[in-house]
Amino acid sequence: MLSRVAESIYWMSRYIERAENYARFIDVNLSLIMDLPKNMSEQWQPLVRVTGDDVLYETIYGNFSRDNVIEFLTFNKNNPNSILSCLIQARESARTIREIISSEMWQQINELYLAVKDATLTENSDLSVFYAQIKSGTHLFNGIMDSTLIHNEAYHFANLGRLLERADKTDRILDMKYFYLLPRIEDVGTTLDYLQWSALLKSTSSYEVYRKKYGKMDYRHIIEFLIFDREFPRAIYFCLLESDKSLHAITNTQLATFNNYAEKEMGKIISQLSFNDVQDVINYGLHEYLDDFQVKLNILNEEIFNTFFSQSNLLNGVRL
Repeated sequence: MLSRVAESIYWMSRYIERAENYARFIDVNLSLIMDLPKNMSEQWQPLVRVTGDDVLYETIYGNFSRDNVIEFLTFNKNNPNSILSCLIQARESARTIREIISSEMWQQINELYLAVKDATLTENSDLSVFYAQIKSGTHLFNGIMDSTLIHNEAYHFANLGRLLERADKTDRILDMKYFYLLPRIEDVGTTLDYLQWSALLKSTSSYEVYRKKYGKMDYRHIIEFLIFDREFPRAIYFCLLESDKSLHAITNTQLATFNNYAEKEMGKIISQLSFNDVQDVINYGLHEYLDDFQVKLNILNEEIFNTFFSQSNLLNGVRL
């Protein structure tokens, strides 16, 4: 497989996953606001901070109002990570690899892109319905990919991109709790604290499964579940374990070994998660632990690029 083809399918999958994650946590924040005490102001700044695009946002808008944040995260083409921008980039990546992906995948990307591009939202629009359509559309795409794309190198690059993006967003969404609580530490343990942890779980589609597994809301269990669970598909550890399988399937090497720096960095991250627990996170500091993990993910992404998608490979037409 040509490096450029591998890169296109990798980023197609990452952008689709990113759009789905943005739609989910915007929708959850809209619901959370309905439950907040009347004397408490709406909180929109954490949504932008968790995406890492707060500097760009402040350059364009300044104040963090509801309408500005929704427009920035959903439709603004100047924001490369808005939902619309992600779908544009996913569609363009898919267009260049039409002969690799299935026609059903191409059709679903187009339908999802057009649904967001042509959306006309008014003050009376039901935003929850709109974001639910985006989430359903991305879920449908993932299901189509799993069932219509042969599970060869192309699939494993797509799966690698999807899972690493999911791990990244679970990390960022969990860290969003830090930004929510930062101004009001005294709210820890209150009803508001409970609402925010519930919203966080819903932002990762994990509220119901968490309650089935643990019952009561406990921040230690929530941290443990979203970081270290080996069975929940959106837990960070699960995403890294499964993406490691795809990475080794691409290179045809044994698990728990490495023949390139991407496999080495992946192994280092998994090793850390294997020998850490929730107490280690608390001792280190939740925000600090998640920030450190984000740095490690960025290094891993760089090594994946250097190993499979680098400019020298593209210029030489290297096949993987």
